[in-house]
Amino acid sequence: MQYRTLGKTGLKVSEIGFGGEWLERHDEEHSVGLLKYAHSKGINIVDCWMADPKSRDIIGKAMAGCRDSWYVQGHIGSTYQNGQYVRTRDMKYVIPAFEDLLLRLQTDYIDLGMIHYIDSVEEWNTVMNGEFIKYVKELHEKGTIRHIGLSTHNPVIGKLAVESGFIEMILFSINPAFDMRPATEDLESMFGGYENQEWSGIDPERARFYQMCEENNVGLTVMKGFFGGALLDKERSPFDVAFTPVQLIHYALTRPGACSILCGYDTTEQIDAAVAYETASEDEKDYASVIANAPMHSYNGTCTYCGHCKPCPMDIDIAMVNKFYDLAMTQEKVPESVAEHYKALGHTASECIGCQSCESRCPFGVEISSRMTKTAELFGI
Repeated sequence: MQYRTLGKTGLKVSEIGFGGEWLERHDEEHSVGLLKYAHSKGINIVDCWMADPKSRDIIGKAMAGCRDSWYVQGHIGSTYQNGQYVRTRDMKYVIPAFEDLLLRLQTDYIDLGMIHYIDSVEEWNTVMNGEFIKYVKELHEKGTIRHIGLSTHNPVIGKLAVESGFIEMILFSINPAFDMRPATEDLESMFGGYENQEWSGIDPERARFYQMCEENNVGLTVMKGFFGGALLDKERSPFDVAFTPVQLIHYALTRPGACSILCGYDTTEQIDAAVAYETASEDEKDYASVIANAPMHSYNGTCTYCGHCKPCPMDIDIAMVNKFYDLAMTQEKVPESVAEHYKALGHTASECIGCQSCESRCPFGVEISSRMTKTAELFGI
C-alpha cells in the first residue's frame, strides 16, 4: 500500500480508503470483518458520514485495540432522527449526534472532523456565520477533532473552503463523468442528463478547484469514484464504455490534490479488487485510452496527467511538468510554491529535445513539445 500526505493535516493516508456507507447492509460480524480485512491490506482511513447507530458501532468494534492506526473522517451535521439520516445545522441535533459518534466509535477524538455536506452558497454562508462553525472550532481547539475538513460535491463550495484558510482537507466527488459537468447545487442532477451533454472536457471550474487544492496544500479524499457503479457497466456508463475499478481509482488519484479514494465494499473480493491498484501495470491503470476511444467525450487537446506519454528519453516526468504548468498559468504571477515544486523535479522542461515521441502516445493529441518550450520559458529552467 502506498501512502500520501493529506494536505495540511500531515497525516499519511492510504491511497485506497474505506467508505463506510454500505456497512449497514450486512450483519455486524460480516461488516466488522470487512473493516479488519481492509486494515490488514494497509487501508488506514475510513469515512463515517452515516448517522445510523449500526454503522457507527461496526466501525468502533473494528477499530477496538488499534484505534491509533486508523484515521477517521467523522461528520458533524449528520444526524439520526426518527430512525433515519437527516442533514442538519440545528445544534439540538448536531451536538448529540457527534457525541454519539464518539461513543459508538469508542474514541475520544476524531482525526478529521468533517463539516458535513455543503453544496449551496446559501448554506455555506449560514454555516460560516452561526453556532455550527463555532462548535466545530471549539471541538478543534479542545483536540476532540484533530483537523477540520468539509464534504461537498460542488467545486464552488470547494473553492470557498480552500480560501477559508482553516479547512485543511475536503471530501469531494471525483469521476470522469462528474468532471465534465458544470458546478451545481443539485447533486442528483449529476447522475442524469448525459444524453444531452455538450462534451467539452473537464469543466474549467472543477479543474480550477483541483489546482487550488494543490496550490494551497488542501488534501482531497474522493467519494463517488465509480459513479454509483455506472462507470463499471457499459450499458449505464454515460461514455458508452465500461471502466475497471483500477482505471477509475487511477483517474481519481491523478487529479491535483487527491490523496485517497474511499471505496464502498460488500465483500473481501471487492477490497482485493481496489487494493490491486497498488500492483497494477501502467496498461491496467490506463483510463485515458478508454476515454479517448469512447463514443462520447471531448478531452482533445487537454492533458489529464494520465502518464500515457511515458517514457521520455530525457526522463522528464511530462505529466507533472504539465500539471505545474497548468497550475502556474492560472495565476498572474507564478506562485513560489509551484515554482519550487517544479524546480524540485529531477528533470525539467528545458531538457526536452523535441523528439515528440510522447505526442505519438498521447490519447488526446496534446501538443506536448510546444508545452515543454512554454514551460521552460515560464519557469526559466
